[in-house]
Amino acid sequence: MNRSMGVGIGNGVAAGALWGVVFLAPAVLMAFDAVQLSAGRYLIYGLVAVALLWPRWKRLAPQLGAAEWRGLVWLSLAGNLVYFLLLATAVQWAGGAAASLIVGLIPVVVTLVGVREEGAVRLAKLAPALLLCLTGVALVGYEALVSEHVATPWRQRVLGLLCAFGALLSWAAYSVGNSRWLQRRPDLSAHDWSLLTGVVTGALALLLVPMAFVFNTAHHDAGAWGLFWVVSAGVAIIASLLGNAFWNRASRLLPLTLTGQMIVFETLFALLYGFGWQRRWPTALELAAIACLVTGVLWCAHAHRTPRAITEHAG
Repeated sequence: MNRSMGVGIGNGVAAGALWGVVFLAPAVLMAFDAVQLSAGRYLIYGLVAVALLWPRWKRLAPQLGAAEWRGLVWLSLAGNLVYFLLLATAVQWAGGAAASLIVGLIPVVVTLVGVREEGAVRLAKLAPALLLCLTGVALVGYEALVSEHVATPWRQRVLGLLCAFGALLSWAAYSVGNSRWLQRRPDLSAHDWSLLTGVVTGALALLLVPMAFVFNTAHHDAGAWGLFWVVSAGVAIIASLLGNAFWNRASRLLPLTLTGQMIVFETLFALLYGFGWQRRWPTALELAAIACLVTGVLWCAHAHRTPRAITEHAG
């Protein structure tokens, strides 16, 4: 494996580790709805992004045209606001395990799109790795669905599952679109692109403020609001700011088919954090699922090694 691919995979794993906390926030803040969770997280993300980008704004602004701003609006909606609204609803209505199962299919969707990219590895060569990933996700889903009790009405649970599928499609579209934008504008650093996405997302989050905080009739005491803003700030900085920065670097260094596989680590870390939150060890079936997911990713990474890299590694 060449050095740039190794660095790209390392960044992909780091992004997954940071993004895994996203699945915890809706469970920790069950008293707040998805609109409030999204508004809180992305308002803070936007403020932090503005502060970090401000010193370089005069240099950066002339490099951005109308096409870039339209792209940033679309990516901010698909990868942040719409995705998290749907994901938070899915976690609260259908359960975190079911949501992570469905969203865990993102690598398969992204990889299937990426096989038509120039220089992509043939689907037949990736099939065993994809099968292992699917097997891992299926095992996780089966174990979670048979052991988890979701205290919501049947119709609400079905809607939650539909929201999870919506989140899957939304983030898959973001992953493909973001990768292509980074390739289109190599003169813009991955970090600056992430911060620009944060600025636009924060601006769009302002549209949620009336529904989230002004006209929302749910009552919360000072302690609940304190926890809400602490968790929102944590998710904004850990997942949105740092996680996106690692992801953009991975997207620039890796082919789209392998970038898709890296998203598996979000599911893996979400499950590990979930075990910690529930204060239990994974079951034998869950351990088997984790083994399938990790093996599938490593197999896919092996499939992307050039003949020269394989020779160097073997030597």
